Amino acid sequence: MSSSITEGLLKVPTIPLRDGIAHPAIGFGTYKVGVIPSSASSAVAGDSSQDQRSAKDCVADALKAGYRFLECGEFYGNEAEVGKAIAESGIPRDQLFLCSKVWTTTIEKGPEAIRKQLMATLEALQIDYVDLYLIHWPVPTHHVMAYKTLIELKKKGLIKGIGVSNYAWEDYVELKNEVAPEDLPLVNQIEINPFLYRANTIEKFKKDGVVLQSYRSLRDGKVMDDETLKEVAAEYPGRTVAQILGRWCVQHGIVYMPKSVKPERMLENANVLDFTLSDEHMAKLDKLTTPESLQTFFKLYQKCVNRDTSKDGTMEGVKTEITID
Repeated sequence: MSSSITEGLLKVPTIPLRDGIAHPAIGFGTYKVGVIPSSASSAVAGDSSQDQRSAKDCVADALKAGYRFLECGEFYGNEAEVGKAIAESGIPRDQLFLCSKVWTTTIEKGPEAIRKQLMATLEALQIDYVDLYLIHWPVPTHHVMAYKTLIELKKKGLIKGIGVSNYAWEDYVELKNEVAPEDLPLVNQIEINPFLYRANTIEKFKKDGVVLQSYRSLRDGKVMDDETLKEVAAEYPGRTVAQILGRWCVQHGIVYMPKSVKPERMLENANVLDFTLSDEHMAKLDKLTTPESLQTFFKLYQKCVNRDTSKDGTMEGVKTEITID
């Protein structure tokens, strides 16, 4: 079974981006893999990473499992370990698809800080370019400048494609009004799962040619006992709740980026390409998002756009109205 899953990952379908880049439909997320960032909610709550395996070991296992798309970030604090795993794997660079993101603190500091951070990421990952480089959050009064900086860095060959993360539709429109059509974001990385399915927002981005990447596709493993999910999984013998969540994401045409520190889970999470959810079950999962979930998302968005910047904890520049559904 594991060999067939690995073979499937090595031949994973791709989603075409607006500039012709072929984006793998499934990737491996590295957030909280080996390291829990100091300002992450779990770190604040006292969660410890002492018992975690190193990011190097986890990523090495992911690559052995067949993952070739790795989702990284400055904020994650583990890019050097990811780079060691990549280097030791011996996998040719052209067989990998590597994405990273620039964090809010660097965005606020300006173009030179952004350039230095990109170079630091390239050095840490031991590569000459990234396939995708994203603005992690739409930092008020700074994110458009930061994006324009990435456009210049792309011209130097350091970035193949540019995207954004955690952008509301209104943030995208703000950016769209400032850059040329050929420079518009290729992707927007946001939380997407049946419990936060913002169908209106997703449709707006898709219609404008932006591919959606999903983080928290599996809700950090916190919904595996949900009755609706278990009922749907029971209709597909041999399939787990995690695989139902993953298949739902893939079937919606959204880039699926599960993460795990366990090799067996890495394989399980990726085993979503050889079955199809019925229209009835897709619709049933689509309806799991509640008004309360949308309001929780909105509050988190307002909190995080200034996160770790000099405006952290304030509403300075934060949009008071966005499309939340």
